[in-house]
Amino acid sequence: MRTGAELVQASNAFTQEDISKTWRLLLITLSLYGLSMGVAAFAPWPLRLLGSVFGGLLAVRLFIFYHDYLHGAILRNSKVGGALMRVLGWWMLVGPSVWRQTHDYHHKNNAKMLGTAIGSYPIVTVDLWRSMTPAQRMDYRIVRHPLTILLGYFTVFIIGMCISPFRRNPEQHRDGLIALIVHFSGLAALWALGGWQTMFLVGMLPQIMASGLGSYLFYAQHNFPGMQIRNRQDWDYSFAALKASSMFDMGPVMHWFSGNIGYHHVHHLNHRIPFYRLPEAMQAMPELQNPSRTSWRPRDVWACLSLNLWNPSLGKMVRYTDIHSDSEAAAK
Repeated sequence: MRTGAELVQASNAFTQEDISKTWRLLLITLSLYGLSMGVAAFAPWPLRLLGSVFGGLLAVRLFIFYHDYLHGAILRNSKVGGALMRVLGWWMLVGPSVWRQTHDYHHKNNAKMLGTAIGSYPIVTVDLWRSMTPAQRMDYRIVRHPLTILLGYFTVFIIGMCISPFRRNPEQHRDGLIALIVHFSGLAALWALGGWQTMFLVGMLPQIMASGLGSYLFYAQHNFPGMQIRNRQDWDYSFAALKASSMFDMGPVMHWFSGNIGYHHVHHLNHRIPFYRLPEAMQAMPELQNPSRTSWRPRDVWACLSLNLWNPSLGKMVRYTDIHSDSEAAAK
């Protein structure tokens, strides 16, 4: 079984983009998104709501095109594709500068103890948790709270991807401000043209839904039972891909809507593989066929959301309540 650089090298066989397929899939997705937004704007109730929900699912898929473009997996030399992706990113509240900075860091430091917070949900050890102040613990709880994930449109994207980066470095992250202007100008135009219901169903609800789904997917792909973390000196890139990135099991319909991002261990092994080739790579490489898995089943969602802290002595994630139980047992 191949490991390390040899395994990454073998995965390069799947990085070749089929540009005609990329454009075909993108145009189909954009057409369906436009159709669903037309239903959300003009159809009678309750079809308007169904169109908005369908648009939210399609927005998840559109985000994967943007995600893969910034990774250099698709539309690598297309000026038209690049311009389209920039506009799409602004509408979805993700400027390229902050996404590249934080997401590239995440790929290079995933599963690395004391290096996972940038571009991801923070993880601290049990010992570090015990040394944190009450205010620091509260901040940590808030960032990882299910409501923070569910309300990702506001917490992760508006605040985390736009406002905070622009305030931190306006010169470097001016596209955070551009994204806010584009997005809220679009919402204002929808309100002016069709009223608040059209603004909500066409502009806000699909993005709220897509952001919440995307935020949870990203959380569960790196916070799941069986995940492993290593110290910096023992860290290895292929280890992080195979042991700290999950396979998110879904039916074929949801794999389509989510752009195969459920094959996350394959994506982390080689981010230049186009999303539509991830299943092919997994099927062809035996080393990728036994990942840790999660799913949309309520028990799996609960299992992921219940994980809070890394316990190095046990080699697994544990709950806050486990720490309280350990402290009480030690006191007795």
